[in-house]
Amino acid sequence: MPRCPAAKPMTISLGPLALAADRLLAVALIWLFLAGGSLIAARGDMRAATASWIAVIVGLLVARTAYVVRHADAYAPEPWSILAVWQGGFLPWAGIAAAGAAVAVWLRRSRATPLLLGVLAGLAAVHAVAAPALEPAPRPLARGLMLTDMEGGAIALDTLRGKPMVINLWATWCPPCQRELPMLAEVAAASRVPILLVNQGQDSATVAAYLAERKVPGTHVFLDHSGRTGDAAGGLVLPTTLFVDAKGRIVRRHSGEISRAALADGMALIARR
Repeated sequence: MPRCPAAKPMTISLGPLALAADRLLAVALIWLFLAGGSLIAARGDMRAATASWIAVIVGLLVARTAYVVRHADAYAPEPWSILAVWQGGFLPWAGIAAAGAAVAVWLRRSRATPLLLGVLAGLAAVHAVAAPALEPAPRPLARGLMLTDMEGGAIALDTLRGKPMVINLWATWCPPCQRELPMLAEVAAASRVPILLVNQGQDSATVAAYLAERKVPGTHVFLDHSGRTGDAAGGLVLPTTLFVDAKGRIVRRHSGEISRAALADGMALIARR
């Protein structure tokens, strides 16, 4: 059975867990920054350790706020989703700049100031190089994939080639899928870019009952009894959202619960290609 975590573009699997590589990178760099602050404090100004913690908190708050402001239209329908930080949604450079300002204000003219700012700058450079490297290269969506709509009709994904599309892989038993499905169905109903909500491996009666219970329209819901779509995606973690450009390439893959803002970002990406 596919795993059901809450992760993002590239994942690292550890047994039953799927961890987002970009988030692991961020956590590792934050830890190194805090360790650097502690080391500087041990060799001089004890305030450096406190400054590093304050910088991290300020940086995260500003990075999140900047992302929300940039995607204000996406968050307006569901303002409470601003708090759903597990979905991702941070502007790193806004956070890094804010963290640097926090260090400068807290430490002022201390000898520790340039040292801690140097650590921050070095780790920012590592992020600038490593983060793009974690993005998977575009890969072609396999040909010959067949789906079934909720009325029992067959649809070949090959018929949609030549224009961008979004494929969301989900299941009724998956909690993140349950949370994001109503939003995806709402966006799909108004989108010019086809959004296919492809259920993985469940029968039509189960899916129909679930949709009726949750009052989610089945217009954009399709069934993949064989699970071949998930296999074509290169391994399956549910939910997974694939952004396919007009050339039939998967140019972005979002593993885990997706926000309205991240969905809009992905759709804008494939619309430009």
